[in-house]
Amino acid sequence: MKKESRKLILSLILSTCLAFVATTHGLAADYESLKGLKSVKAVFDFRISNPQSAALHLKVLYDTCKDKSIMAATKKPAFAVIFSGPSVKLMTKNKEGFSPEEQKSLDEIANTISIMAKDGIRIEICLVAANLFRVDPGSFLPGLKPVPNGWVSLIGYEAKGYSLVPAY
Repeated sequence: MKKESRKLILSLILSTCLAFVATTHGLAADYESLKGLKSVKAVFDFRISNPQSAALHLKVLYDTCKDKSIMAATKKPAFAVIFSGPSVKLMTKNKEGFSPEEQKSLDEIANTISIMAKDGIRIEICLVAANLFRVDPGSFLPGLKPVPNGWVSLIGYEAKGYSLVPAY
């Protein structure tokens, strides 16, 4: 009985330690670059055209926006995503011409876009690129804000102090 009690107590101590490590992992103290920041603002220049790669990168991008380290460094970070170039072909409800596997990735993209928009992340799509790649603006995924020129939008965000993060 004594042996079982010791094992239980040891297990509880170990569980508590692991829980502490899990909750403190990824805080601002882990990143020298985040120390002393008062605010975090970033704009992602997203141009990935492969559906699987885009779905994965968009998920990592969203996870970055919600990272505990960033939240610990600033109470109200600001993020924007600009879709330009061939990535605009993936930001539409039209799945014609995509394989079933690619369509699954397009569904993941649409879901992530929806979550990001609900979380207040600004999401813009370049109309110059949409025109060049013949993507009908009426078919854009919900949550996307069309802008006449994605590069002009990027310039504006950078002028307002946003860090540029390329996603190619």
